[in-house]
Amino acid sequence: MANETPLWEVFIRPRNGLSHKHVGSLHAADEVLALQAARDVYTRRGEGNSIWVVRSVDIVASDPDQSAENFDPTAEKIYRHPTFYEIPEDVGHM
Repeated sequence: MANETPLWEVFIRPRNGLSHKHVGSLHAADEVLALQAARDVYTRRGEGNSIWVVRSVDIVASDPDQSAENFDPTAEKIYRHPTFYEIPEDVGHM
């Protein structure tokens, strides 16, 4: 099915300082049309100030069946957790 319109994943950032969140998917012929469609579909009420569109085929993800080997070892490395470090009092609240 080489003639299929590409599938795009849409990410919206509601306002500066926040992360982009995945809000859905859509089909579009190219990135310009994908951005326009994402704006029309996902920000009709002014919910965002930034839109990312990424072709679904370009996303590389970890395999959920390998979650133990990808994520479990971090529990054994306490130095990766912020509680391992002492914060000087003059730094204030972090």
